[in-house]
This record gives sequence, C-alpha cells and structure tokens, in this order.
Amino acid sequence: MSCILQQQEGGGTVAVMSFNRERLLYDIENNAHIEGDAMESEDGHSRHLVQDIAEEGNIDRVLRVVDLSIAECREMLYCFTKYDVDRPELDNALNIPESYGIVLTLPPGFSQTTLNLLERQVHEYVVCKAVADWMSITHPDRVEGWAAKAASAKTWIQTKLQARTGRTRRPMHPF
Repeated sequence: MSCILQQQEGGGTVAVMSFNRERLLYDIENNAHIEGDAMESEDGHSRHLVQDIAEEGNIDRVLRVVDLSIAECREMLYCFTKYDVDRPELDNALNIPESYGIVLTLPPGFSQTTLNLLERQVHEYVVCKAVADWMSITHPDRVEGWAAKAASAKTWIQTKLQARTGRTRRPMHPF
C-alpha cells in the first residue's frame, strides 16, 4: 500500500492508493488459515477447505472478489474518483495486475492522516470481502462475522470520509 501525492493546479491533490496483490493475498490467506485453525471440527477436510483459499484453482475466485471489491471502493469514493469513460467496451476477462490502484482527486486541505486511514479501511474491506466470500463456499456459518467486518469498513468509507467533503456552516450566534 502506498499513497503517491501530486499537487494540482488550483490547490487540489491527486493521490494514488496502490494495493499490492501479494500483500492482499497474504492477509486473505492468513485470515483463512487462522479461521481453519480455530474450527472446532474433527473433520480435517473442512479445515483444509477453509485454509486452501489461495491454492491453484481457488485463487481465481479470490482474485475476482478482490477485483470486484476494488471496483466497489472506487464507486464508494465516486466524488474523488470520477473520470470520463475511456473504455466503452468491457469484457469479463480475469484481471490479475501486480497491484490495484485507486486514483483520487482530493480537495485542497485534505488531511494526510485521513488519506492514510482511508487506505487501511479499503485494504480491510477488500480482505474481509474475499474471506467472507470464501467462507460462504466452504464454511457458511462463519460468513456473518466477516461480512460484518467488511460492512464496518464500508460504512466508514461511505460516511466518515463523505462527511469531510462538504462545507462546514457555522452558526451566527456563539451558543
């Protein structure tokens, strides 16, 4: 993950949040491994299914969910990520880049600390969405916890960040 900042004319800033695929997969695998270890099951096959999230064949499903989650984050951040259509013809080919990027055009005075927190919330959202999806396939009774974690990150992205974009109106009276 990294934020690359460039100043724009007019005082705004362009920031690029980059999410390395291998780092995302590491966190996804790590969470699935812990989830498998914590399973109260004598059936080793169930544990093995949960922990094999990034094995050959399984990884394609996980990467599709990662790609979808990044696209959802771009849409959640619409007021910062909007740009004109440059590829009107799309296909459903699996996109496996080395890193996923989100380009943001930020208003003047946007806080670096808010940007750092946003980056971490997007990372958490993507990881939790992927683990929740995998649990829906391999261990359905564990989906709710991961979905709740993803929903918490999504709520932060949609509400807390959006609140920072509007103008603040101060009342005319001191009390």
